[in-house]
Amino acid sequence: MPDTGTKAPDFTLFNKDGKEVSLSDFLGKKVVLYFYPKDNTPGCTRQACAFAGLYNEFKKKNVEVIGVSKDSVASHQKFAEKHGLDFILLSDPELTVIKAYDVWQEKKLYGKVSMGVVRTTFIIDEKGYIEKVMPKVKPDTNAAEILSAL
Repeated sequence: MPDTGTKAPDFTLFNKDGKEVSLSDFLGKKVVLYFYPKDNTPGCTRQACAFAGLYNEFKKKNVEVIGVSKDSVASHQKFAEKHGLDFILLSDPELTVIKAYDVWQEKKLYGKVSMGVVRTTFIIDEKGYIEKVMPKVKPDTNAAEILSAL
């Protein structure tokens, strides 16, 4: 997993509108990059809605919020419309960025072991370096914790 003080792996993915978005597009502002398992699941919905609720506060601090999952562009579009999500959601069905940030890991659920996205948040500074890594975050408190850390 990329560590604090290292250059954040750059990437280009499609957003919910099918437009390409690169991490390097945001040089000059901080980025909250969060990885989550799946659109429209209870924890992921709570986490996204928490970010949506605080999004104006992030914008006031010149911080961009970007959520990444392996869901399709169409899934992201429905998810954003259903829950009023104004921030960027990026689709990574090939797991390119998810693996670059080492958040594709073994998970255990009800005794069953499978591979999946471990809910992780990175704060990336204005020059593209990782300022903070928050592994295995809680969906209900993640957005507020980040806002207070900024």
